[in-house]
Amino acid sequence: MRSLLRTPLGPARGSLDTSLVRDSSLVWLASGVVGVSFGAISVAGGLPVWVPVVMSLVVYAGSAQFSAVGVLLAGGGPVAAAATGLLLNTRTLAFSLAVADILGQGRLARLLGAHLVTDETVAFALAQSDPARRRAAFWISGLGLFAVWNLGVLAGALAGDALGDTGTYGLDAAFPAVLVALVLPALRANPAVRRCALLGAGLALAVTPAVPAGVPVLVALAGLVGHGRGRGRTA
Repeated sequence: MRSLLRTPLGPARGSLDTSLVRDSSLVWLASGVVGVSFGAISVAGGLPVWVPVVMSLVVYAGSAQFSAVGVLLAGGGPVAAAATGLLLNTRTLAFSLAVADILGQGRLARLLGAHLVTDETVAFALAQSDPARRRAAFWISGLGLFAVWNLGVLAGALAGDALGDTGTYGLDAAFPAVLVALVLPALRANPAVRRCALLGAGLALAVTPAVPAGVPVLVALAGLVGHGRGRGRTA
């Protein structure tokens, strides 16, 4: 069955098949699970329920939120927590450039779209075969992800200590597993993308023992240098 995607900004041009919704649902599920973990960890560590809930609505950045809360629970101040989150979120600058033409031209579209830019929405959008599907994939995955993440955080925060140690459930592996599933088709189909991914992964693994959590993701972006050089050789 096919239908038109409607966002708060109006209908997206082109048709949408249900495979986008089906594939996005995997990311939403992982998001909800990790959101529950984040909310529970925050409240179990001593923060009031409203802190993870408001942070998820306003900041909306999973790894940055985990890191900021980790700083707060370790005794650090709000400034140190905010600085840690900002550092980890610098990677979204590159992501935003990658999807700038997908968001639309209006100010509202760009403002809302910028808030929805995450590792998952960008990966899902860029994995699509044409501009219309990329835009549809971005908005479907982005709006659904935002809703499910925040509902998961709220549920985890309200549950608090009742969930026990969420790390024992392996919840932190949910997002990486879904991302790998999303990018595998592109890696198989495009040798240039495969080379960049391998280079970025190698660099990230190399620096992981020496840098704070989240920084290896930034270092992995250096793998894109190989893509630029490859395009220069084929031009």
